[in-house]
Amino acid sequence: MFEFSITAQSGRARTGLFTTPHGVVQTPLFMPVGTQGSVKGISPRELNEIGSQIILGNTYHLLLRPGPERVRALGGLHRFAAYDGPWLTDSGGFQVMSLGDLRTISEQGVTFRSHLNGDLIELSPEYSIEVQEALGADIIMAFDECPPYPASPEYLKASIERTLRWLERSLKAKTRPDQALFAIAQGGVDLKLRRLSAEATVAFDTPGFAIGGLAVGEPKEGMYPAVELSTRLLPEAKPRYLMGVGHPEDLVASVALGVDMFDCVYPTRTGRFGYALAPEGRLNLKLSRHLDDARPIEPGCDCYACTHYSRAYLSHLVRAEEMLAPRMISLHNLRYLHRLMEAARAAIQSGDYGEFAKDFAGRRFGHDIPAWFTRALQEGGHWD
Repeated sequence: MFEFSITAQSGRARTGLFTTPHGVVQTPLFMPVGTQGSVKGISPRELNEIGSQIILGNTYHLLLRPGPERVRALGGLHRFAAYDGPWLTDSGGFQVMSLGDLRTISEQGVTFRSHLNGDLIELSPEYSIEVQEALGADIIMAFDECPPYPASPEYLKASIERTLRWLERSLKAKTRPDQALFAIAQGGVDLKLRRLSAEATVAFDTPGFAIGGLAVGEPKEGMYPAVELSTRLLPEAKPRYLMGVGHPEDLVASVALGVDMFDCVYPTRTGRFGYALAPEGRLNLKLSRHLDDARPIEPGCDCYACTHYSRAYLSHLVRAEEMLAPRMISLHNLRYLHRLMEAARAAIQSGDYGEFAKDFAGRRFGHDIPAWFTRALQEGGHWD
């Protein structure tokens, strides 16, 4: 029911096919985030048109509203949200971290107050899996603790050990064979603890593995050694998922190291604020200099926004606070990341990922390419 096969390699970058009950997806890929069971402002038909392959649903938010049993009764996420492709649900661990003083962590799990009405809720590994089984995603995540940054080595070690115990309980609680449970390796940017976590997590031999606890405020100089080490330690024959990462330069650098899957709210959140993704970086469509620009957001992009509207029109809509603006900019931003991953797959298949990544860096950074990016490509075998 779940199979992963590597189809091409260029250095440590690789393309693959991952089979799920709701279709075969091509990796590396970016997953749009549908926090409430909906990618904000984008319909399922549009998601299919722009090349989305997996949608991510948020266990914490869907637990609070509309509730897992209601989703189950209405056909699970596939039918309830009218998106019949593969879904992935996170475990709730990241949201629990972000609640700060509203939550208490114990060996049993996490107790927190709902941000909606203040109700007291207990989320354990067993309940997290129960909720995710009710939601019906193809890929579900083991319940974990995502430590904040910075955190002391003592805190990180205790957190890792607890997350491993929670992983064991998550696997015991799982009952549905049509869902693949991915384990999550933690460790922050402490490479010794990152190794400890990865090696212990790999022993559980789950269908895929996630790299968690990064992109939570640490500098890129600390993040990328952790990604590099993780991809060396996680199994070659299983998909590797870098959680919460979605900036274009991060995708290119992480694919160079052998990451297969990504998710982030970045493209849609920035779109709602009037920022459009382009090869040279972000365009701030709120600026008046775009009001007379007849070009599309990105010449050559095949998304609906770029094939129908000018920067001038979208800039006008942003300033007028028209609903079409965040929809179209978000649509373009998602398509931009999907096209980036399509180009990455093509470059890997032709054995030219290094040239692809260097070309991307030249357009994105000019002559001032960050050392962390160059180092990631060097470690991946793409930069002399």
